[in-house]
Amino acid sequence: MKFKPLHDRVLIESLESEEKTAGGIIIPDTAKEKPQEGKVIAVGSGAKTEDGKIIPMDVKVGDRVLFGKWSGTEVKIDGKEYSIMKESDIMGVVGK
Repeated sequence: MKFKPLHDRVLIESLESEEKTAGGIIIPDTAKEKPQEGKVIAVGSGAKTEDGKIIPMDVKVGDRVLFGKWSGTEVKIDGKEYSIMKESDIMGVVGK
């Protein structure tokens, strides 16, 4: 895939939620909530300040991140679904 987000935008691949509850009940696709966790696929160069300096990004490719339920714009690239959002929409990086 050849896609590079601009400025402070991030391309995220959503990670699917569990298909079973803790009690073993299988959740159908129609009842699943929109994922709020994803993997960073590509990042832009960073936001620009008014004087033209670039503020580096805090996230990097490969990070697992949490984001708001309705954050970003959903796009399809090479047949796969991704979300493009600003770095400020990301709430944090999930540790290993």
